Amino acid sequence: MITVTENRAANRFEARDGETLAGFADYLRTAELVAFVHTEVDPAFEGRGVGSLLARAGIESVRADGLRVLAVCPFIAGWLSRHPQYADLEYRAVSTVTD
Repeated sequence: MITVTENRAANRFEARDGETLAGFADYLRTAELVAFVHTEVDPAFEGRGVGSLLARAGIESVRADGLRVLAVCPFIAGWLSRHPQYADLEYRAVSTVTD
């Protein structure tokens, strides 16, 4: 069974099958948002939903912390586009340009 935990010391969410690292999602955290920058799944675990487990756990953690998500990683961005229930968490820069 795959479990996902947050490893804050390494700035990533980790998916494990027992002691075996099945995949991870790296992030950068600020006071406002969590930027997901890279997601990787071990080839032995591809096609088993590990990436989706990582995305869901990461996004749910962001929601619980009251932050926003900046999806730099193409996998996380694609996952978010297929799960519109999380659209409210997506970070949007606010323009501060004045005339």
